[in-house]
Amino acid sequence: MKFKALQDNLRKVLWERIARGELTGLRLAQQTGFKQAHISNFLNRKRGLSLEGMDKVLSVQHLSVLDLLDPNDISKRATIVPPSGDEFENVLLTDPQAATQPLIPAMNVKEILKFRKAFLRKLRPETAGDRSSWLRFVLIRLDPQEAPGMSPRLPPGATLLIDRHYNALTPYRKGDCNMYAVLKNDTVRVAYAEVAGNQLILRPHNPAYPIESISVENGKTPHDYVIGRICHVGQEP
Repeated sequence: MKFKALQDNLRKVLWERIARGELTGLRLAQQTGFKQAHISNFLNRKRGLSLEGMDKVLSVQHLSVLDLLDPNDISKRATIVPPSGDEFENVLLTDPQAATQPLIPAMNVKEILKFRKAFLRKLRPETAGDRSSWLRFVLIRLDPQEAPGMSPRLPPGATLLIDRHYNALTPYRKGDCNMYAVLKNDTVRVAYAEVAGNQLILRPHNPAYPIESISVENGKTPHDYVIGRICHVGQEP
């Protein structure tokens, strides 16, 4: 939301309080130390407030910026992971595209599934770059178009648990190949991944399907395209 929209919403809140008899322009001027004409011009859209001025109005009226945001907008943007008080951890099932974002918008949460905390804690992270702001575990369902290329290791309709704090291209277990969720041309691909020169190579499990590659852009590393390691595969009953 832009600063101008926040000011418009603040005017609306103040006019509502004035209409209820809870506030007057004179009273607000006294509270903030501004001239009454300054407050009047703001309320009547003849001028705006500086950041400092807006902060002062919010303070004296016991408001926060959150009070000026559209609740629907907050709901769309917020990541909501209900706390779990037992031995299970709540993990969000989301759209593949949403899984590329550090935090999952509430509007993209399809379901919440439970995993044992003991299992999740045993998983070893290995990040390349800073992933500290990323929600670590998310779930996606395998795209039907992806399933044949990863058959028979991944069954159709599989639910994939992604460890997004493991985007390094080093084997989790010696002699084993990691499966990754990778962003390619605004789509999420599931494959084995390795680096060759300036290319991120995506290999399917099924040798009948072609190998793909991603050209690493200037200023980026191959790890920037890796959403995370597939650390658990679940199948629909």
